[in-house]
Amino acid sequence: MTPEIRRAAEILRAGGLVAFPTETVYGLGAGAANPEAVARLFAVKGRPADHPVIVHFADAEQAFGWAREVPPGARRLAARFWPGPLTMILRRAARVGDFVTGGQDTVGLRVPAHPVAQELLKAFGGAVAAPSANRFGRVSPTRAEHVRADLGDEVDLVLEGGASEVGIESTIVDLSGERPRLLRPGAIAMTQLEQVLGEPVAAADSAAPRAPGTLERHYAPKTPLRIVPSHALDAEVARAAGRVAVLAFSRPDERVRLWLRMPRDAAAYAHRLYAALRELDAAGCDRILVEAPPEEPAWQAVRDRLARAAA
Repeated sequence: MTPEIRRAAEILRAGGLVAFPTETVYGLGAGAANPEAVARLFAVKGRPADHPVIVHFADAEQAFGWAREVPPGARRLAARFWPGPLTMILRRAARVGDFVTGGQDTVGLRVPAHPVAQELLKAFGGAVAAPSANRFGRVSPTRAEHVRADLGDEVDLVLEGGASEVGIESTIVDLSGERPRLLRPGAIAMTQLEQVLGEPVAAADSAAPRAPGTLERHYAPKTPLRIVPSHALDAEVARAAGRVAVLAFSRPDERVRLWLRMPRDAAAYAHRLYAALRELDAAGCDRILVEAPPEEPAWQAVRDRLARAAA
């Protein structure tokens, strides 16, 4: 155990806040059994009290200890995808407080794969509540410098772990009801979930539990963002009044102040997305135009994040 990991675990035990890398995005961690620490986490983020947080664990056995009941499908998903970018919503155990669940009878559980996250969780020895380490509703951080830029000295320690490999938040699947529901798309696709579960996964409906990152507007830069169909991008650039920044698949246009060209592979695009949005947001432009990604299933999570950023 490194001295920094030891220090981070001590900070969590004392009720402090530690930002740490996961394979999805950087999380802002607090001891999930400590109501005062979680309250401070919510205050630092500016997070609504009824918005639940995902609780992180070193392994599936610990995670399932926070659930009142664990259906067989949850164990199959854990065996296949944990550690990894999957969050499961299950009925909460009696010891799980309202301050973590937003007052709901369910709790979001995850076992992250990043080695630094794993070291921290093992050193701490318990559950860590960890939403993304940024102001609520804004673009999630995928590097340690993003956390420092957003939260400054309001965090007791920021652990370094390089750029997040996945780059967008975890897939969230609800297993608390009669049938599984996909509440938030991510790197693990619906078809992968269905293959392991052996049954269809439904879309979220009005009866689904509230889940992180599912508000209409989320993951948003401060600069107004608009998604533009590929065939209309040139015309939009031509008539854009004021300074404009563009995120697109095509080559840069000299009329544009800042043009970032994105990869045509969905996973590579997701990996780069949030850092690109932050760069565009910092360019001092009046608006951001984003070339619409493909409608193919592989792009579902990217389309979800962009749609919420543009809402």
